[in-house]
Amino acid sequence: MVFNKNLKQQICSLFEVHDDGHGVQRVVTPLEYPMTGDRIVVRVRERGHEISIDENGDTALYASMAGGDVDSDAVNRWLEDLKVSSAVSLEEDTLKATTQHAELVAPYIFRVAEAAQQLFAISTSRTTRHANDFKQRVAAVIADTAASLALNYAEDVELPMAGGLTADFVIEANRPLIVIAATSLTRLLEAEIIHMQYKLSNRPGFVVAVAESQAAVGKKQFERANYYTDKTVSFSPHDFRQLITASLH
Repeated sequence: MVFNKNLKQQICSLFEVHDDGHGVQRVVTPLEYPMTGDRIVVRVRERGHEISIDENGDTALYASMAGGDVDSDAVNRWLEDLKVSSAVSLEEDTLKATTQHAELVAPYIFRVAEAAQQLFAISTSRTTRHANDFKQRVAAVIADTAASLALNYAEDVELPMAGGLTADFVIEANRPLIVIAATSLTRLLEAEIIHMQYKLSNRPGFVVAVAESQAAVGKKQFERANYYTDKTVSFSPHDFRQLITASLH
């Protein structure tokens, strides 16, 4: 077997390097976030006598949007191992390595991209099952409260708007209660879009986003969502039951 003489060129062509100006180089690597097909992007920044290599916080954001938890025990254990085995660390939700030696930039790009893959995989590993468990707990409160009020409700309802957005639950009333189980940041943003479209079309409806906790979707996003839904709350069976009852009277 004869190796392709252009192997070096072919390997290099897998990477895209863009000059973003102000001393920042953006490197699009061939590595991908698991199960997404999205390529991992690393930025190289010149800062005085130091060079910073990071992924701009993309991994934590994408994991959060996929319903992952970058503050989980599994992630914390992985970070402890990372301190021993790598120059990469997690600072303010950004994977980063720094050096004063230009020859280390290329290997550190690989290390940051590799760490991004691992962080995404670990933080989202139990997302589907956990999201389903949370939705079942919300469903139990919905069913119990609707029965006590003698009202009908439906699950996984496609809403009458462009884009085919769905509500996890709709309790039928003169002003229907539209409940979004915000199992991820993406789902929380969809609740905001649903609320906006109902307002613009003057349709009756009270849009509630319920998250397992503020941390599950991000504290800033949770606080912001209260301005763009009728109500965004952390899940508490008792309080959620009271909210449903109050919104339907």
